[in-house]
Amino acid sequence: MTAGDWAVLLTAAAAAGWVDAVVGGGGLIVLPALLVTMPSLAPQTALGTNKSAAIAGTAAAVLTFSRRVPMRWRVLAPAGALAALTSAVGASVVAFIDKSLFIPIVMAVLVGVAVFVTLRPQVGMVLATHPPSRRRFALVVGIVAGLLGFYDGLLGPGTGTFLIIAFATLLGTDFVRSAAMSKVINLGSNFGALVYFAATGHVLWSLGLAMAGLNIVGSVIGSRMALRRGAGFVRIVLLVVVVVMVIRLGWQEFG
Repeated sequence: MTAGDWAVLLTAAAAAGWVDAVVGGGGLIVLPALLVTMPSLAPQTALGTNKSAAIAGTAAAVLTFSRRVPMRWRVLAPAGALAALTSAVGASVVAFIDKSLFIPIVMAVLVGVAVFVTLRPQVGMVLATHPPSRRRFALVVGIVAGLLGFYDGLLGPGTGTFLIIAFATLLGTDFVRSAAMSKVINLGSNFGALVYFAATGHVLWSLGLAMAGLNIVGSVIGSRMALRRGAGFVRIVLLVVVVVMVIRLGWQEFG
């Protein structure tokens, strides 16, 4: 790779870390950058290298959020482990799935998310007046972690965004708390997929580790901005990122 290619990939990693920390969706920055700078790269290797960078930024975001946001670790930690397991399963079937079938579905879901957040401005802006019981909280977090962990390993775009919307809608948490919780689950799903891709030789470690450093920088800045500016800021960024993801996926599928 040329010096210009390295600059593009490191810049993309930093931008992805910021976006991921706030609302998720950083993979749609890094993956295209990898495939553009290295056109012959296998999709599995692009996914694995992306995970090797993303996991570092996600871990940094978990640490940053946990210092300011109450975290129910007794539920979130097992849910993160479940996401790791289902993500590894999802990654293992990537080679057998025609991903072109999923992109239109993902686009439709993202459009639905944008419409929902626009028409329901109260979602994610304030905490629910009647918080869910411990049993309901654990059940919702577990189901969401299992399903979206599998999706993250299989395809990935928008996993963090889907997690935030799921928690805000089903549990009544504000967007900042939802983002904090989503990072724990996303850390697990990144780990599970990375283990599988590494075991099958689909990670460019030198590139991934270099990108990880910039991903951490972007992630710390993003999570601090989310904490400082609150749920309204996260909501705006979420809507912008969802629109960009729909355009990006549409260009990839139909352009």
